[in-house]
Amino acid sequence: MKSRSLLRWIAVLAVLGIVVSGLALQNHYAKSKTTYCTFGEDFNCDVVNRSLYSEVAGVPVALIGILGYAGLLALATLYRDKAETPSMLLFCGLSGLGFSLYLTWVETQVLQTWCILCLSSLLFILLITVLSGMELRRQLQGEAA
Repeated sequence: MKSRSLLRWIAVLAVLGIVVSGLALQNHYAKSKTTYCTFGEDFNCDVVNRSLYSEVAGVPVALIGILGYAGLLALATLYRDKAETPSMLLFCGLSGLGFSLYLTWVETQVLQTWCILCLSSLLFILLITVLSGMELRRQLQGEAA
């Protein structure tokens, strides 16, 4: 894949991440239960998004997600021509992936229920991290040639 194409895909995934995180933030503050995100006892976004683990130092995890994806979007669009962008994208992607994997562990081991929105976000950040790694590799190979 060409650089512009990789960065375009990262930008699209970041926008999807913002949308999913926005829905999760809405669920976090909602007064009533959601129905579109509940599939039996094993899948319930309300349980996850309103749990003790849905905030870090009083800041909703979903808001952290929105800000993180916005930063990735800025890197992939506004700062795409900077030499350090591929390494910054990979660093931010790995950081987000690590945080998302921790939250998935909490869902599995502590809350014992899954959130479709959270799993979607996990997929988006995983793909962003892989594409960022590909972009950095492409850049490094171009410098070596």
